[in-house]
Amino acid sequence: MPTDAIRYSSAFKSKVVSEIDRGKHIILSARRMYDIKGKGTVEKWIRQLGKNHLIGKVVRVETADERSKLKQLEEDKRMLESALANEHLRVLALESIIDIASRTLDVDIKKKYGTKA
Repeated sequence: MPTDAIRYSSAFKSKVVSEIDRGKHIILSARRMYDIKGKGTVEKWIRQLGKNHLIGKVVRVETADERSKLKQLEEDKRMLESALANEHLRVLALESIIDIASRTLDVDIKKKYGTKA
């Protein structure tokens, strides 16, 4: 542990957690108000004081059908991205062929057939 680590008293920790519990602050605003440097410091105090309900948690509830649908959508997305990349390569190849043919035949094929050069 660094020698310049800040030590907080038990009373101070209790005060900060109590203010969060009463709704006076959220964790982030308490950290700012009291200039508490450690990102997880206040959360650690909350756990130590048995107030875990104050730590916001995101809980995602999904059915097996929803998980299956999400997996299928992710697979579809990968397939579409791959198809798009293949089409980009195809377009580049065709444009290269047109350019080579134009130079070989000394004709502006793009201009002759109504597309921009």
